[in-house]
Amino acid sequence: MTVTETETPCMTYTNVFLHPLLDDTQPASKQANRREQAMLRTQAEKLCASCPLQAECLTDAVTKFDVNGFVAGTTKRQRQDIRSRLGVVVSDDDFDAYAGVNSGRQFDRNEIHRLRVANPNEPLSAIATRVGCSVSTVKRHLRRIERDGLTPAPVKAQPTPAQVMRAAAEVKGGIRRRVTAA
Repeated sequence: MTVTETETPCMTYTNVFLHPLLDDTQPASKQANRREQAMLRTQAEKLCASCPLQAECLTDAVTKFDVNGFVAGTTKRQRQDIRSRLGVVVSDDDFDAYAGVNSGRQFDRNEIHRLRVANPNEPLSAIATRVGCSVSTVKRHLRRIERDGLTPAPVKAQPTPAQVMRAAAEVKGGIRRRVTAA
């Protein structure tokens, strides 16, 4: 069965997932608000648990995007804890790239090369779109890497959805990792 984006609980029940009380950056100040917040979180967690895309959604929210709000059954703080456990670092989104404000910016040559190696059959225009630069910039960086014989820095492997879900269960369940001395 293929689930479309409009069939997921977060799209069907936007009144729950977009409720301001689910944003954990501001704690609920009144007793009634705290109760409503707890009820909303419980409802959202149950809805996320029933979603067939939960593991993929959480993996993306942990490894690719630093988003606010309640995502894949987790709060922003919980996702930060999951990243910490997994050693994942996510940079803030560069909104200039989305707005097309690119002139004079430096682009990461290693990222361009990594995307090319990972997607050899993808057109350079797709890589340029991902990085937020022009096709000519992608070509220039790839030519320089080839000309200079540079090998890009090794890229740390991203955690699998199973690893992300396991870390999420630990964070949500309050399980503490024991540090053992070597």
